[in-house]
Amino acid sequence: MASVKDVARLAGVSLMTVSRAINTPQKLNADTLAKVRQAIEALGYVPSESARKIRGGHSSSKTIGVFALDTATTPFAVDMLLSLERTARDNGWSVFIINVFETPPNQQTIDLMLSHRPDGIVFSAMQLRELDIPEVLRNYPLVLSNCMSSSPGVACYVSDDEDGQYQAVRRALQKGYRRPLCINLPRNSMAWGLRQQGLSRALMEADIPLDSVLQYDLSTDDGYDETITELKRQLAESPAGPGFDLLICGNDRIALIAYQFLLGQGLKIPGDVAVLGFDNMVGVAELFYPPLTTVQLPYYEMGCRAALHLIENRDEPFTHKVKCPVIERMSL
Repeated sequence: MASVKDVARLAGVSLMTVSRAINTPQKLNADTLAKVRQAIEALGYVPSESARKIRGGHSSSKTIGVFALDTATTPFAVDMLLSLERTARDNGWSVFIINVFETPPNQQTIDLMLSHRPDGIVFSAMQLRELDIPEVLRNYPLVLSNCMSSSPGVACYVSDDEDGQYQAVRRALQKGYRRPLCINLPRNSMAWGLRQQGLSRALMEADIPLDSVLQYDLSTDDGYDETITELKRQLAESPAGPGFDLLICGNDRIALIAYQFLLGQGLKIPGDVAVLGFDNMVGVAELFYPPLTTVQLPYYEMGCRAALHLIENRDEPFTHKVKCPVIERMSL
């Protein structure tokens, strides 16, 4: 890869002259500027944007630094990073991503982020969570995507889990299902409470008491084997047939395990039991047979809005809820 020294040598000028040609071309005479530009073109030299910023020079492209919490290292939320990058590029900005394995990020990670001289910073997360934002980062334009700040005054774009659950359960109840079984996320999950509110609202509209609904909360985020244990218990208590006609799953992975078990028991979906998921898991949800009705976690939209928040320099330091659409397929 060509360096600025190579350009200077080919053009027969000093390093300072090459720097001026890149950053302040109006300060050079036309002949000298033409020589430098010819050398740059001949060598295929690409100026470093980060180096320009460090030197205090002009950079035509602004950058967004992203702290990625599980969004780059898992397949579930990659759309958030994709939309951040696309939105940035469409607006002449660029993106760099730093994976974070602990929250808040340690000082070494913070120093690495700030060494790139970002024009704005995004925290992105796979699961809705609350974060403590280090004070030094709050001096920069800052926005959170699918996570919330423990302190006020920070813009956050989060999924509207409450309304998404409400809309999905409401749609199922309108189809005539009246005996739901819920296998939920762990109770310590932020999404648990929001989705309970949505469930309660839909049940109330259908005149179904919340305390009459069968519910089971997973004990841990990866306690998916509990799904089969609970389904076995429910079926054992109703030997004449399932005591529930609708299975509401905390996410699509719970639904995937439930599908395998229910179909293995000779039950039909949705003939005997309808199934409702949550997430619209990338590359999987549409592969269920029959295809799974689920709720879309709006990763792409959250990433897009977070990027635009920085690019447009919005002064809206509060929580913004992003709609979770119901993706209706064949399991209801």
